[in-house]
Amino acid sequence: MPIHANNGPSSEILFRSERAFTVWRYGVGHSQLLLRAAPDSTDSRCLDLLFEDVRAMQLVTRYASIELRTADDDTTRQILDFSELASPWRERHLVVALRSTSGSGFVLCRRISALRGGADPVGLSVGPEDEDREVIWSSHL
Repeated sequence: MPIHANNGPSSEILFRSERAFTVWRYGVGHSQLLLRAAPDSTDSRCLDLLFEDVRAMQLVTRYASIELRTADDDTTRQILDFSELASPWRERHLVVALRSTSGSGFVLCRRISALRGGADPVGLSVGPEDEDREVIWSSHL
């Protein structure tokens, strides 16, 4: 289901996990941000949040648990203004609020995927094309 950047006065939960996520990588060339939950006692596989076509972000380096929400109208307006994204492109991006007991932030992007798989927490691969990875959730405009 597409989520629009301006979705009304309240926000809805898009994705939630109790696992600890770390800012793992940001690639300027493809504008991709990767947050990774390394294998732990509850799961022997990595859990990645991959944000694509990132236009703006504000993050803490670690999220003890994470909740992704659509941003409310006021926050959406502030983030879009902050990003200086041109008007025709604003409707093609979504503003996602990141919430955790260890901090908060936001990401302005076009697509988000949650990917499970891989046991190597230092692995270089981040794409859904990996054979041992599965997309467990995705949202895009």
